[in-house]
Amino acid sequence: MRLTVIGVGYVGLVTGTCFSEMGNHVTGVDIDADKIRQLNQGEVPIYEPGLEEILQRNVEHNRLDFTTKLDEAADAKVFMIAVGTPPASNGAADLSAVLQVADQIGEVVEQDAIVVNKSTVPVGTAEKVGAVIDERLEKRGVDVTVDVVSNPEFLKEGDAVNDFMKPDRIIVGTDNERSREVMEELYQPFNRKQRRTIFMGVRDAELTKYTANAMLATKISFMNEMANIAENLEVDIENVRVGIGSDDRIGYHFIYPGCGYGGSCFPKDVRALAHMAQDAGIEPQVLGSVITRNEEQKQRLGDKIINYFGADLTGVSIAVWGLAFKPGTDDMRQAPSRELIRRLIDCGANIRAYDPAAMSTAREVFDDAWFDNGQLQLVDHQYAALENAEALALVTEWKPFRHPDFQAMKRMMTEPVIFDGRNQYDPEHLHREGFYYEGIGRGRYLVED
Repeated sequence: MRLTVIGVGYVGLVTGTCFSEMGNHVTGVDIDADKIRQLNQGEVPIYEPGLEEILQRNVEHNRLDFTTKLDEAADAKVFMIAVGTPPASNGAADLSAVLQVADQIGEVVEQDAIVVNKSTVPVGTAEKVGAVIDERLEKRGVDVTVDVVSNPEFLKEGDAVNDFMKPDRIIVGTDNERSREVMEELYQPFNRKQRRTIFMGVRDAELTKYTANAMLATKISFMNEMANIAENLEVDIENVRVGIGSDDRIGYHFIYPGCGYGGSCFPKDVRALAHMAQDAGIEPQVLGSVITRNEEQKQRLGDKIINYFGADLTGVSIAVWGLAFKPGTDDMRQAPSRELIRRLIDCGANIRAYDPAAMSTAREVFDDAWFDNGQLQLVDHQYAALENAEALALVTEWKPFRHPDFQAMKRMMTEPVIFDGRNQYDPEHLHREGFYYEGIGRGRYLVED
């Protein structure tokens, strides 16, 4: 099947590459000429484990190519829209890029086709996309049928290739029998062992995506709130987490307390869903609380550091492990590390930071002045961040951070102090090793006398 994927950012690139791996011919379209040049040379501009190998193989076998011109890929049977829907100032999803692509499809399509919304879009967007395409076709005087389908993505950054190749569900929203048959054929290779495709109405599929992300964000914020309660009650939240996770109705997924969630999806999508609710005449009380708790949770590590050292951090050297919003990616959008570092630098601290994947991203997102005046240094190794540090703040739970050499750390640091934003370490073990330790909802463990 010939597919055209418009927008080769994170979602579009993974989607197009994985479909080409299954034997389809895929053309990726994007307005970024430098990115297109990179991709045609087999270079992947994002950090996603396993993606580059698959992309290079399919570019080499001419199943995957990239262009800046949509008219060069107008003969596709299926067009997939995978452009961004950033938040507007009021929290609503900005559909301008989606609708612009719809207009461009209407300008070039010459045969019956299916347009698939992969972008995360509010309920009713498929109808808007269809109306834009039909209007453009009418102006051109072209008599073809274009049906719009909702097929939201459920990809985790850092494990997106595996999620696409071995999906737990494939949501397809369509009321058109022909479109259903085409989507069934397209996803047939992913249903060989077990049927994963779930068909539903277009609007149902649009809301399913938002509901899934909001539910996961709610679990995170609920557990963070319980961690804060536990801390004031002198309860170890880790024991509580294990206790409730053993209940199959709750499970262990997304109940790990921490210093807040980030990324390109949860913050944006929860706000967009809250805006949708208000437009529909519903006050989103739960969603509003999820948003508020997450904003406050991102201050939690900073609060602990300031409570320990005082509000004036001038001259205090703090090591930061982890900058990406989660392990397995270089994405720092809405990352808790950004808020923590900004706050500590505003208080006068000097930061030495390390991340296994996000160092280049960090150089782009942080203020140049911080690098120029020496308050922020990005170092080449996790232990280099600890040199003469008075405290370590662990923000992202990358695997290399999980079992470090604590005695070597103690020798490198001027003070044995750890603020653990992801509850990676055993407080009692660190207590015996001679560290002052604070986690999230785990109490304070002082240095052994």
